Amino acid sequence: MEHNLQANLEDAPINLDINEIKCHLPHRYPMLLIDRIEELRPGEGAVGIKNVTVNEYFFQGHFPTKPIMPGVMIVEAMGQTAAVVVSKTMNLEKKNGLVYFMSMDNVRFRRLVEPGDVLRLYVKKDRCRENVWRFTGKAYVDQSLVAEATFTAMVVVS
Repeated sequence: MEHNLQANLEDAPINLDINEIKCHLPHRYPMLLIDRIEELRPGEGAVGIKNVTVNEYFFQGHFPTKPIMPGVMIVEAMGQTAAVVVSKTMNLEKKNGLVYFMSMDNVRFRRLVEPGDVLRLYVKKDRCRENVWRFTGKAYVDQSLVAEATFTAMVVVS
C-alpha cells in the first residue's frame, strides 16, 4: 500500500510559481510571458497562466486606443510553457540548457485578447526525438479558444 501511495504522489501534477519558472527559463521582463504553471506533467505537458494587464509594454503601440495582445506574444507564451515542460523533464536548470523555437505550424487566432483577460495555455507533447520536441498548444480565455499552434523546439546544452 505504501509503495502505491508513493507512486501516486510522484505522478501528481506539479504547480510552479513565478520564482520556480525563472529557474527554468532565461526570460525576464519584458519577455517573460507566463505567471504560473499548473498541472505540469514532465514529459507530457502543462497549463501555463498569463494574467494580461494593461501595463504590458506591447499595449503602448498595439494599439493605443484599443489594446490587443499581439498573436505572436500568445504563441510565445505557449512556447515558454512548453519550454518549462522540457526543462523540468530534462533537468535543464542543472545543465545550463536552453530551449529554442524551431518552427510554428497551423497557427490560428480565433479571438482578441485584451487587458483583464487570463490566458490559460495548454501545451501537450506530440513527440520527442533526442533534443527536438514537438508540441500542440491551445490558448483559452474563459472557455473561448483564442489561439492554437503546433510548434517544434530544440534543446541546446552548453
